[in-house]
Amino acid sequence: MTSNPAVRPEIIDFYTRSDEAARLHTTATGTLELARTRELLRRHLPPTPARVLDVGGGPGTHARWLAEDGYTVHVVDPVPKHVSQASALDGVTAELGDARRLTAAAGTYDVVLLLGPLYHLHDKADRFSALAEAARVARPGGLVAAAAISRYSPLLDYIATTGITEPAIQDGVRDTLDQGRYSGQRGFTVAYFQTSAELREEITEAGLADPTLYGVEGPGWVAVKAIEKYTDTNLLNTAMYDAALAAARLAEPHTALTDASAHILAITSTRSPKGLPHAAWHATRDN
Repeated sequence: MTSNPAVRPEIIDFYTRSDEAARLHTTATGTLELARTRELLRRHLPPTPARVLDVGGGPGTHARWLAEDGYTVHVVDPVPKHVSQASALDGVTAELGDARRLTAAAGTYDVVLLLGPLYHLHDKADRFSALAEAARVARPGGLVAAAAISRYSPLLDYIATTGITEPAIQDGVRDTLDQGRYSGQRGFTVAYFQTSAELREEITEAGLADPTLYGVEGPGWVAVKAIEKYTDTNLLNTAMYDAALAAARLAEPHTALTDASAHILAITSTRSPKGLPHAAWHATRDN
């Protein structure tokens, strides 16, 4: 692989200072993201035991439940704090690394997850490198899952949390809608937000199979976030949370609603022997 630039220092600093381990457990929107991501992945994961490489796996939030399910999980993350946290989990190993240049040998994992790296890579060449590396280290016919933040989520987030009437806010949102780039000026770090069409295109350009795309949180996450913001109410274990979860499931077949989620999950696979689809190849392998 050719040399790639280091992970941007402001990204490392943001995740060093923030509590990423708690993010998906302390709010209804975070829990909705976790529950739906887990639900969608479990539909496609091969049987246990299988080897999972969780690239950009952070403190091991997904690695934890994967290990509890019986998978062998290895986390790669560029943040030392995250590597330390993930390494402390039962059944999980971790190393410091970069999604664009993985140390794993070719074809060594049944599943490769990219649930964070793509939305911190502004340049298409870097996103391509991360996807190509995932394809390289996955087995033929292996599962690759990649997440993106929706291009439209900043607009919806501002509506839900702070309003969007100020000209400066409108200018920033307009730039993100037009270009996908986010400079980290409000509550997050440097990021790149994608449309579902762009995510599909980049995955196939990287040599992976045409993906199945899911809106993770569904369209109800905006209402949940607004209620939590303006009423200071935690909606976990409430009827409103249950309604948002049900709405996400109902919206799945309707591609026009995919980009209304905060996150988009793409499920794809590497090219399998003899052109067999991913599921068929695993069936022949497991018999």
